[in-house]
Amino acid sequence: MKKTNRWIIATAGVVVLLFAGLIYAWSVLSSPIATEYSGWSKGALSLTFTLAMSFFCIGGLIAGILASKVRERYLLIISSLLLLGGFEMVSTLNSLPALYMGFGVLAGLGAGFSYNAVMGSITKWFPDRKGLISGILLMGFGIGAFLIGKVYASLLATYSWREEFKVMGFIVFAVILIGAFIIRRPKSEEIAEYEIEHGTEDATGADYTTLEMVKKGSFWLYFCYAILLSAAALALIAQASGIVLETDGDLSAGNIATIVGLISIFNGVGRVIFGGLYDKLGQKRTMLLNLGLYLVSVIINIIGLNIGSLAVIIIGFICFGLSYGGVTPTNSAFIMDFYGVKHYPVNFSIINLNLLIASFGGTIAGAIYDREGSFISIFMIMLAAIVLALVCALLIRRPVRNE
Repeated sequence: MKKTNRWIIATAGVVVLLFAGLIYAWSVLSSPIATEYSGWSKGALSLTFTLAMSFFCIGGLIAGILASKVRERYLLIISSLLLLGGFEMVSTLNSLPALYMGFGVLAGLGAGFSYNAVMGSITKWFPDRKGLISGILLMGFGIGAFLIGKVYASLLATYSWREEFKVMGFIVFAVILIGAFIIRRPKSEEIAEYEIEHGTEDATGADYTTLEMVKKGSFWLYFCYAILLSAAALALIAQASGIVLETDGDLSAGNIATIVGLISIFNGVGRVIFGGLYDKLGQKRTMLLNLGLYLVSVIINIIGLNIGSLAVIIIGFICFGLSYGGVTPTNSAFIMDFYGVKHYPVNFSIINLNLLIASFGGTIAGAIYDREGSFISIFMIMLAAIVLALVCALLIRRPVRNE
């Protein structure tokens, strides 16, 4: 297995995830929709993102189950069609149910299919760098929201949001369809050849089936850890535009998109950093370092809101992006490290089900704001989540066959 080949395939995976990650741009994509349909509450609009995250998990699970029976090419083709259908439905919507179905269900499912197909195939090319490759791939998924969200916001002065959704649907469809003919998992002989050459035959330890994995206490402790930190981050992402507007109400849509997009861009950076750190520091120290950065991020945002400083909020968003960036590559590396590569596609989709619960962080945050009229109480709940996540991280122990 030549390194050149695996990096070409990895690059294609990053590009696919860049466009599939558009669902994370909801905070920016929804702004003109909220303006046109001003009668829809923040809570109702936030439910769209909750549905997108939920069906993203369901799509990933379905793709993981099908991975042993269906080539990733066909999973990516299904993904491209689902995303195309979802974005086209949003472009013609006139009701909340249409928004929920288009962006929440169809686009969410499509993103989940791409996510699992890419991660489940490309990570197998890198048994020696499981954390780093997870971070690089997930960087694409994270920064897509910033890059494409920024373009979307800048074009609103020329084109309507409906026109933009229609065009984005076809672009996403084309990119993922092309990727479907490049991305593939390595053959068994390619893996064996590489492992012998680099001495990584047992790099991921024993292989656990999904049933064996879910019987382990280490899995459930990590699952709770991921729920708590993801919910905290998704609560911020869903309300990021509102936080910026509360600090400075005179900013243009383009400037708001840039500031909110910093969460995504540094999320992408954080994914590479923490993915590499997992390979060097291991599971425990990486998780504790991530928790510390989460704590710092929340404190900075609280200070920024209290003193009304946009500069401090920007710093807080950057730190929050970096800290949330540490969760997703750790999910991937943790599954491979603790439970092996053989059943990774399904096991990885199971750990990602934490988003089914965590996604309600955005809906809850919207409801809290509708009731309290302040974002401070949202950040106080985040602090409690960080403390509970710390307890989970400290209790995790590597599984053994006879435990």
